[in-house]
Amino acid sequence: MRSFAKLFTELDTTTATTAKVDALVRYFGSAPAVDAAWAVYFLSGGKPRQVVNTAQLRALACQVAGIEDWLFEESYQAVGDLAETIAHVLPLDSTESDLGLADWVETRLLPLRGMPEAEVAERITAYWRELDAQGRFLLVKLVGGGFRVGVSKLLVQRALAAHAGIDAKRVAQRMMGYTDGKRVPTAARFEALTAAFDPAADPLAMAPEDQGQPYPFFLAHQLETAPDLDQKLGPVTDWQVEWKYDGIRGQIVKRAGQVWLWSRGEELVTERFPEVVALAQALPDGTVLDGEVLVWQASSTGPGRPAPFALLQQRIGRKTLTKKVLADAPVTFMAYDLLEDGGHDIRALPQQERRARLEARLAGTAVRLSPVEQCDSWADYAALRSESRARGMEGFMLKRRDAAYGTGRSKADGLWWKWKIDPMSIDCVLIYAQAGHGRRASVYTDYTFAVWNRPPQSQAEADAVLDAIAAKQPAQPGVLQLVAFAKAYSGLTDAEFKQVDAIIRKTTLEKFGPVRSVRPSMVFELGFEGINRSARHKSGVAVRFPRMLRIRTDKPLHEANTLQDLELLLNQ
Repeated sequence: MRSFAKLFTELDTTTATTAKVDALVRYFGSAPAVDAAWAVYFLSGGKPRQVVNTAQLRALACQVAGIEDWLFEESYQAVGDLAETIAHVLPLDSTESDLGLADWVETRLLPLRGMPEAEVAERITAYWRELDAQGRFLLVKLVGGGFRVGVSKLLVQRALAAHAGIDAKRVAQRMMGYTDGKRVPTAARFEALTAAFDPAADPLAMAPEDQGQPYPFFLAHQLETAPDLDQKLGPVTDWQVEWKYDGIRGQIVKRAGQVWLWSRGEELVTERFPEVVALAQALPDGTVLDGEVLVWQASSTGPGRPAPFALLQQRIGRKTLTKKVLADAPVTFMAYDLLEDGGHDIRALPQQERRARLEARLAGTAVRLSPVEQCDSWADYAALRSESRARGMEGFMLKRRDAAYGTGRSKADGLWWKWKIDPMSIDCVLIYAQAGHGRRASVYTDYTFAVWNRPPQSQAEADAVLDAIAAKQPAQPGVLQLVAFAKAYSGLTDAEFKQVDAIIRKTTLEKFGPVRSVRPSMVFELGFEGINRSARHKSGVAVRFPRMLRIRTDKPLHEANTLQDLELLLNQ
């Protein structure tokens, strides 16, 4: 644990890519394989399950430190991070242990889940005494399920490649599915990641259980609409243009008589979508498709259309698939690329050749084939793109006909662009704020926004509402009020976050743990990809991927948008 805590600190205290990679290489070169296996899991986005709730950790820290809860709360407000606060308030009475990361996780932390609260408290107290401040901080992050660090999976892959002396793309391929929570990281799995490449061996068959391993996903870059796309992209004949679907990106893997379905997040979701498995059974072994899982709305007058993502979302979290769930949200798979054909990796082939093979491979099957649109000019494509929302699409995907299928978001391996329609947007009012995480732990960056329940009749009427909020008077039914509808934490620069943070601290009305309510004084333009009705929200709506587009210093509060404006977007 000590060496992993040191690595965590090195990664968290630098923004230099080279320094991060160097620190990772040093760690992989010195750590036992079983510890390195868990380190790769956590650093690549593997989520530790919460084994102790944060309220229990907080109460236990107060007890061990001999302080009152109010003093802990004041410290927490100053520090901004629960784990860091606990590490600071605990007494300096540690006698450091040499136990490795794997032993800590497997024999100490994971068994805590489900234990009686008294036994958990006794063990956590003993564990804190074996760790210094860095180790205690990391322990709280791991048992509380809040582990995050400023390093990308790509950097971890680069470091593993440098450590092992192999191609980073091969490491990326081997790591697909590594963070799937159903499999425990082991020394054997780490050694398979870093093993020397044997050209005579099947690179996918690292172990029998890895036959269903997918390929790294190729990701597109965002294309901003330019006045002259001919100059930016060249002639339209160089490009394959398809609709961009709003579903779950996935890969169907058919090998050894079995079907696996993977999400872009490298989660094995086969059991959640039995309809897709049934469709894929007709595919020959040695086939891997890239595409989109969608809920499809049938039509008696045409081929139908993709349903809103909100309907698919109802399927994502379901552990039990009843007949009603399957009937209400039937899914299909829209294939748009072929990565493996006849057991051969064909990602290096040009897009147009992979497309021809895809069409041939899907002929006679029930798997849907993403249609390719044909227009004579970029202006014609732009006109067709304007119909995206009416068709249930997000815009276009542009793929060069001579492009290979790359790894991650890299222009070196090929060229894919996502030409999305502009986001929906609404002008709304900041009403709550919470501190961020990591390097933003001391800055208020996570905001809750509200709209008016109806248009204010005047600025004076709106000001009266603001005065009532400042006086902590509850809103009365039927009168003008601000209604919360969305949360967002991205879109602003560091300088803008600091500017807003200063205003939040000056206008705070109440504190609810880490959350502050503020006197409304700022209007923001909030952008989002989709909107749907939601009985769980007071506003009656939920928005998808909200982000702050700009601070509307030019707009007074009484001119912010209303619930009626959200209703108009719903109707669109």
